[in-house]
Formats: sequence, C-alpha cells, structure tokens
Amino acid sequence: MSATRTTFLSLAALATLGVGAAQAQPVTKITELKPADLPSAVTALVKGTVPGITILEAQKKEREGRIYFDVEGKTPEGEIELDVMQTGEGAYSVVEIQRDIAWADAPTEVRAAAAKAEKKVEPVRVIESKQTDGSVIYELFAAGVPKDPSLEIMVKGGQVSVLKEVWPH
Repeated sequence: MSATRTTFLSLAALATLGVGAAQAQPVTKITELKPADLPSAVTALVKGTVPGITILEAQKKEREGRIYFDVEGKTPEGEIELDVMQTGEGAYSVVEIQRDIAWADAPTEVRAAAAKAEKKVEPVRVIESKQTDGSVIYELFAAGVPKDPSLEIMVKGGQVSVLKEVWPH
C-alpha cells in the first residue's frame, strides 16, 4: 500500500473484473494510512485482539455508509489482517481476522465444496477469514483476478456452503 493515496473502485471496474450486474458491488473509497494515523481506539483493539502484533500497514475503507479499517500486521506465527468496523462515534469492533493459507491446507470439506461448486475455481490465493459469529469464510482467488474472490465458501456450525453473494465484510 502506498501512503495517503485514495482509490475509488467503480462498478464499471468491478464489471471489468468479471463481476456481473447481479453481483454489482458498491463503490468503496479507500484511503491508505500509516499505522500511526489509525485512531488510537483501533490500535488498542487490534493489539488487544492479537497480542504481540506489529502493525505494518493500514487502510480506511468507506462503503455503503460503513467505515472499516483494514489493519495488516505480523505476529510470530505469520502475517495477519484484521478488519475493524466503526460501530459508533469512537467505537469499533473486529469483524474478521484474515490470513493467507495454502489451498492444500484448507479443510477437506471446503476443497470438496469448491470441487462441486457451479463455478469452478483453481485458486492461486486462499484467504481464511474468521468471523465474529464463529463462522469461517474461505475466499478463493483465481489467476488474473487478484482484487475480488472468485468463490467464497462458508463453514459455520459444521455446515459448509458455497456463498451465492459476496460476504459483506
């Protein structure tokens, strides 16, 4: 991420990436931040959620009236990203914790669901995204489409399902 650059993702750009009108994404305003520019409450929440994290990069994202902070960091176990949503004036909540994993390390039932999915994806990148409700979303990225997952699979309460709509966080 480059510092203080603001980017707008348009519906046209998403359509170019293969996202159809039925799956049109809202416009997202992205502002690059230095770790020191994060609200102190966000920094405290991140460090309390993942003790020992070193914050390396951050972004502020504004989408559909919601404000998120994507906070990337490093722990002794590896790289990690937390998505923090603003829930009120000065109030924040971690909505997901993400890390890249090898496709071979995804649970067997997730790989099986992907193989049976209507849309076939040979993932070149897989993000494991732990949600605050106990579910885990596996985001599968196809070659040549690095911005948005081509397929998302949810595991919740032992049930595995291929998502038909993009997960909101």
